[in-house]
Amino acid sequence: MGGIDIILLLIVAGITWLVAGEGAWGAALALLGVIFSGVLAMNCYEILAVFLSGNGLGTRADFVSLVGLFIIFVFIFRLATDKIMPTYVFMHGWVNDICRWGLAATAGYVTMAILLTSLHTATLPRTFWGFTPERRNFFDISAPDRQWLGFNQYVSEKVFRQGGVAKIFDGPVFKVGDPRPEYQLPNEVWPSFPIRYATRRDQIDSMSTPAAGGSSGGGGIEIQQSPDSTSDSTGGGGGGPAAF
Repeated sequence: MGGIDIILLLIVAGITWLVAGEGAWGAALALLGVIFSGVLAMNCYEILAVFLSGNGLGTRADFVSLVGLFIIFVFIFRLATDKIMPTYVFMHGWVNDICRWGLAATAGYVTMAILLTSLHTATLPRTFWGFTPERRNFFDISAPDRQWLGFNQYVSEKVFRQGGVAKIFDGPVFKVGDPRPEYQLPNEVWPSFPIRYATRRDQIDSMSTPAAGGSSGGGGIEIQQSPDSTSDSTGGGGGGPAAF
């Protein structure tokens, strides 16, 4: 556990408290706005990042684009719902309390998951504040970033598919394995999104600290592309995956 766990918990608690004050109807609209905004941001940020990276932002363009678009879309959805559906829906006292707190907590968790996902794209060291791409970064209980990536995969590529592999995001599939117990990971199959961004942060960190020598990635974990992978990822996070 690190500082990132506390920060994520504070984000969830703060948003839950703010959204719950709007009642069950307001909390439901806020949750839908956050989900739609997050999906739109995930699908559009790389286009904006290509433009911004050529205009002075460089590798910071991915993080700025993803977070910036998410904030803009949330603001737009909030204005739209206030304009189109300003009506307050009355509910019985205890029903209203259950719904508003449950929906508000969900909105807080989803927002936290989106922000945690955006940290993968930031030009920070490979690990920071206890954040590790392989770890379940929410008190080792859950991996909100991988859950959000899986949701995006579900609503984009796999939504009409019956059966198949587990929900992942962003192109090719990679098998991850290491016999050493300290590097045993809960995931056997990883999407390329966290791999390629972890690789990029590792490379940036190595270049900024040359005395440290070559980076070792995630403890020498080997990655093999699975036979059903079709093509390389085209995301804005730089080159293809190396060590993870």
